[in-house]
Amino acid sequence: MFTRYFSVGRRILFLSLALGIAIAFLASSVQFMISHHKRTEQFDTITHDLQKYLDGYFGELLTTIDTLQPLTMSPCEQVSAELTSRAAFSLNVRAFLLVSDGHAVCSSATGKMDVPLKELVPQIDASKALDLRIVPGTPMMPNRPAFLLWVRSPLLENRGILTSINANLMPVILYSSRLNQFSGISLVANGTAISTYSTRPVDVKTLRASPVRSAQVSGIPLTLNVYGDEWSIDNIQYALLLGAVCGLLAGLLCYYVLTVRLRPGKEITLAIKRGQFYVVYQPVVESETMKIRGVEVLMRWNHPTAGEIPPDAFINFAEAQQLIVPLTRHLFELIARDAPALKKMLPPGAKLGINIAPAHLHAESFQQDLRDFSAMLPANYFQLVLEITERDMLNQHLAMKLFEWMHHEGYEIAIDDFGTGHSALIYLERYAFDYIKIDRGFINAIGTETVTSPVLDAVLTLARRMKLVTVAEGVETPEQAAWLREHGVNFLQGYWISRPLTLEKLQQAHREPAKYFPTT
Repeated sequence: MFTRYFSVGRRILFLSLALGIAIAFLASSVQFMISHHKRTEQFDTITHDLQKYLDGYFGELLTTIDTLQPLTMSPCEQVSAELTSRAAFSLNVRAFLLVSDGHAVCSSATGKMDVPLKELVPQIDASKALDLRIVPGTPMMPNRPAFLLWVRSPLLENRGILTSINANLMPVILYSSRLNQFSGISLVANGTAISTYSTRPVDVKTLRASPVRSAQVSGIPLTLNVYGDEWSIDNIQYALLLGAVCGLLAGLLCYYVLTVRLRPGKEITLAIKRGQFYVVYQPVVESETMKIRGVEVLMRWNHPTAGEIPPDAFINFAEAQQLIVPLTRHLFELIARDAPALKKMLPPGAKLGINIAPAHLHAESFQQDLRDFSAMLPANYFQLVLEITERDMLNQHLAMKLFEWMHHEGYEIAIDDFGTGHSALIYLERYAFDYIKIDRGFINAIGTETVTSPVLDAVLTLARRMKLVTVAEGVETPEQAAWLREHGVNFLQGYWISRPLTLEKLQQAHREPAKYFPTT
């Protein structure tokens, strides 16, 4: 079953890669949206601020012009000083000109004059109440673009004020245009534009870029255009970089989590937490009476996807992952949970055979684990038999002390699968065992013409001389049981007697023993 952990490596890698790409796309998309929203807000903000500035500027200028309208009815000599003063204190204004009967009669810059308005500024339509033009220059500053603002007198149609204004887009507009999120700004009047793209007025149709925002200045025919890219290269690069970093981290994290979760040790830990392990009990009967004198407790794992996992597989992996101690503790808890029901079915002094791995035997917590387990069981009812296989190496010095302590505490010790290892006789000589559990390999050979029967005879003779109780494992036929009884084996265990049973099946067998157990 555990070989599947090696076969899913490609799937884990593919899943991690797919997740990384998905997260990269999502992170980049989110960053694109955030950047676009932020950029949109910046466009809206700068457009609003510039419009507010222009509304304020031209609003004050129109107010000043309204106060100058009565001066058109007075001689230039009387009003030129005030006209000059007003121009001096009006931001970006080059000159105010008083117009009477279609002639410019007085200038804040040059004083008295008499020039037909059509000759001076042919672009202006004096018949309009208000007109605005953008021109390449004025007579006094021919190479400096200007706004020409005509405002007719509200009382006298043949009089009005012509104002020339520096068309340098004003300092605040120029400053705003240098912000990196914008590519330019233009002011458009009557089809002519002055912009940050050119130092001279141009036809608005010649501007290559399309504005991302436009706004109309209040009170005058002047349009503000803001230019820029909806997506900046810096924002795109940042979003792609952020997506790549997030995707890489997500892919690595996914690979790590899936790899960790699919490690056998990790899955065993999760199986303990999720209650996937359970116990079964295989009855052990006395050979002479065929009455149950105890059970061997065996752990099983019902995996939600892999189904029943062989004990040899998960126990070996638990030992390799150094999880045999928590797994055995969990076994103790499961037995303690069933103990009240077992007490009703098994006689006093019934044997509970439990397999103990050498790794747990040598652990510092072993003695306390046994004490805690004993405390969870009904007092003075069961006899715990700790089964230790001779196939596993034991620390001789430590094992001898532990066996002495276990006997002192009232536990019995069995050597499990006797005869399958390379040191059976040495184990018998070194350690004080109470039981020998004869491996099923010897039992299967009973009745066949092999050399195993003489070896089994020798094992039984040795056990009698050492006063060890014998338990035959893997008894599958009545002939095997009869042979074992004749040769003095004390206890029998195997499928002929009973398969390992869950607690519920064991309770049924207790109620109907004839249905589950042999009578001879």
